[in-house]
Amino acid sequence: MPRVRDTRPRHQQIAAELRDLIMRGELGPGMQLPSTAQLVERYGTANATIQHALKALKDEGFLDSRAGKGVYVRDRQPFVIDASTYITPEPGRFHYRLLSVDSVAPPVDVVDALQLEPGATAIVRARILLHNDQPVELSASYYPTEIAADTGLAKAAKIRGGAPQALADLGFAQQAFTDRISARPPTVQEAEELELPEGTPVIRQLRVIYSHNDRPVEASVLIKGAHLYELLYHQTVRNESD
Repeated sequence: MPRVRDTRPRHQQIAAELRDLIMRGELGPGMQLPSTAQLVERYGTANATIQHALKALKDEGFLDSRAGKGVYVRDRQPFVIDASTYITPEPGRFHYRLLSVDSVAPPVDVVDALQLEPGATAIVRARILLHNDQPVELSASYYPTEIAADTGLAKAAKIRGGAPQALADLGFAQQAFTDRISARPPTVQEAEELELPEGTPVIRQLRVIYSHNDRPVEASVLIKGAHLYELLYHQTVRNESD
């Protein structure tokens, strides 16, 4: 198969290479980048192209300029999120803001996930997660109307104990879940609401919660800026002799 040529603008290619060096630890926190002249020579491009690449990485939080000294790698740690859990709100750090609660016709993948009949509606709770008052995740959690109607899930207010407790109180305690994770460019709304730097992709996580008898009771679409996160997976491997 012939190799596909990278047709991205040159500044995006350079930013991608520097970003990779930072994420691999080759350029660690506090390290100074080569001078602009050195980067121009290394990449064989114009000064303006290097400046454009560095600006992109500064906007993403990877680099910081120090007047009269140069450009340095920031001590910026990604949110390492156990993919099996939601982010737990922490006073002063993480907190959710409820955006809306509506009765809607869900998107097709949610209809399939919740095993709804064609034309069925669902209650959707839309929220935004803030870290130090900066937006870091959008979420839309869908619940079958037959379960959620006339309950706290359908009210535009925070739920004591959260949705898991509300579902448990209704007799639909969580027993299992599945995650489907993908990456793509953001929609205009996602880019604006998450205040994403130009060219930043998002991680899309579709989580389906199952109660007794494998009944799906919640489907959540979580959208995260990919420049902020690492997803962590851990599984214990048991030998046959154990």
